[in-house]
Amino acid sequence: MPTITLPRIAYPFPSSINQFVTAAHEQNRQWVQSFGFITSPEALARFDRSRFAWLAARAFPHADFHELCIIANFNTWLFMLDDQCDEAQLGRKAVSLEQVTDGFMNILRHNTPIDTILGRSFTDIWDRMQAIGDAAWQARFIRSMEEYFTSCHWEAGNRAAGVTPTVAEYVTMRPYTGALFADVEAIEIIEKVYLPAHILQHFIVQRLVLACNNIVCWANDIFSCAKEARQGDVHNLVLVLRHERNISLQEAVDETVRMHNEEVKLFTALEKLLPSFGAELDQELERFLSVLRSWITANYDWSFHDTGRYQVREVEVLIGK
Repeated sequence: MPTITLPRIAYPFPSSINQFVTAAHEQNRQWVQSFGFITSPEALARFDRSRFAWLAARAFPHADFHELCIIANFNTWLFMLDDQCDEAQLGRKAVSLEQVTDGFMNILRHNTPIDTILGRSFTDIWDRMQAIGDAAWQARFIRSMEEYFTSCHWEAGNRAAGVTPTVAEYVTMRPYTGALFADVEAIEIIEKVYLPAHILQHFIVQRLVLACNNIVCWANDIFSCAKEARQGDVHNLVLVLRHERNISLQEAVDETVRMHNEEVKLFTALEKLLPSFGAELDQELERFLSVLRSWITANYDWSFHDTGRYQVREVEVLIGK
């Protein structure tokens, strides 16, 4: 694969990390072992190199230990689901995948148990989430997970049919395939940020959430494009751009970075356009926005400095000046 020169990516936000990161990693390590995700010393070594707790700790830097463990377990579960789909080829079998995700939705809606590793572990996460999230929050989280699972079905259908989505289709669906909307909903229970519906649904706040989602997901597409190209998976903005516009991989990377950087500019511009909702609510909204900023830097810092999952250094990527 040719060397990709990645134009410099920089964010106008500070990076931070939760003080409980090491303890959360130990809890997460015990958690995956207790549910049977890890069955060999080699798998445990891979898990340790992935450092999933560091992603959660960077994204939720002010969470208390108990809440940090919940979100670290949840995000680890999403990665484990992704790996299981790859290993069992579920990611290419839309009907089979729907049956699996229907089971997860039954856990969310009805607390119906599923006697599998993924089912038992998801029930454990959901039990702890329900204990600290009210009914209105639970409804929003369930909706976000349903949207995530639906987007997984869309990807599986494309793979089964050998279809490469258009850029427009991909950009529309990408915010859902990354499950980041669920993590954004989790801000309320993890960082204890309580905003009324009229603020959460304000069009500028909604566009800020989408911009954060786009920035994180498109950056992830840049980091993982070589890996996904080798695996033959077309669900990556770089690869979709290359296919639709018939351009080189480097040109597609450059365009993805340009789009990414425009979203960063939009995010910072939109923050300045927010109206005041009163001193107390403005302070709470600032806490919410700070987690969005943390997610943006967390994804980059974790991908480049913490995890061995994407092997960024082995993907033949040069960082431009």
